[in-house]
Amino acid sequence: MQTLVIDTSYGSTVGMVGHDPIVETDSRTHVEKLQVNIATTVEQAGLKPENIDRIIVGIGPAPFTGLRAGIVAAKALAFATGAQLIGQNVLSPQVLVRNAEHDGRHHLTLAVNDARRKQLYFTLLDGSGYEAGGSAGEDHDANVEDGCVETLIDMDIDYPESIANRVNEVLERLRQADPNVEYVVDVVGHGAAKYAQSWASLPEGGEVRDQALLDEGASGLERFAAFATSQQSLVNPEPVEPLYLRRPDVSVPNPLKHVLNHAGAERTE
Repeated sequence: MQTLVIDTSYGSTVGMVGHDPIVETDSRTHVEKLQVNIATTVEQAGLKPENIDRIIVGIGPAPFTGLRAGIVAAKALAFATGAQLIGQNVLSPQVLVRNAEHDGRHHLTLAVNDARRKQLYFTLLDGSGYEAGGSAGEDHDANVEDGCVETLIDMDIDYPESIANRVNEVLERLRQADPNVEYVVDVVGHGAAKYAQSWASLPEGGEVRDQALLDEGASGLERFAAFATSQQSLVNPEPVEPLYLRRPDVSVPNPLKHVLNHAGAERTE
C-alpha cells in the first residue's frame, strides 16, 4: 500500500510512508512550495502519481489559509489518481509522541497546536489503551491497531491558562472516581513550550514537548499514517474538511442606513 501523507496544519509536511518527508517550517512560503514538494516526494520514492494507493491529509485544527491549501491539494490528487482519501486531525496522534517510561503513574496527553492570538487548539486524551500493531507501509492491513484513544476533552480553542483549569477539572473528577490512581499530564505539540508557564498548575512530572508526531521524520510519518488507518479511525472516519474551531473574522454587514426617510436597503448576498 503506497501511502502519501500531506499536512499543512503547521508549516507543511509531505512524504511517502517509508521515506523521509519534506518539511517546510516557514508558514509564509509552504503553500507556494506544496505542489513542488508533493511531486518531489513521489519521485524520490521511485513512484508516479498513479502508483499512490492512499492519501492521508491533516485536517487541522489550524488557521485557515495553509490548512485549506493542503486539503485542496489532497482532494485534487485523490480525484486524479483514484487513491483512497483519509482525513486525520493532527491532535489525536500526539498520544504517540510521549516517550515516558512506565513509572507507575497514569499519563494523559494534552495535545496542542498553536492557534496564534495567544490561543491554542487542544484536546485532552487518554492513550493508555492504544497499542501499535503494524506499519502503514506494509502491503496488508496489519497496521490496524488494538485498543483505542479516549477523548477526555473534545477539540477546542482557548487561552492556555483556561486550558489548564479545564484539564484540572477533569483530573479532579477522575481522582474522585478512583483515588488510587496518580495522574500526570504530558503537554505535546507546537505551542506547548511557548506557554510553559501556564502548565504550572498541572500535576508535577509531566513532559512539555514542543513537537508534533510529524516532526519525527520517517518514523513519525509512519506512525501518523498507522494511527489514521487504525481500527478506531476507520470505524469512525473523519470528514475530509478543515477544522478551524474559531469564529470567522468576517460578519454579515448591517443594512444600509435610511436616507431622506426612505426605507433602508437590505444588502443581499
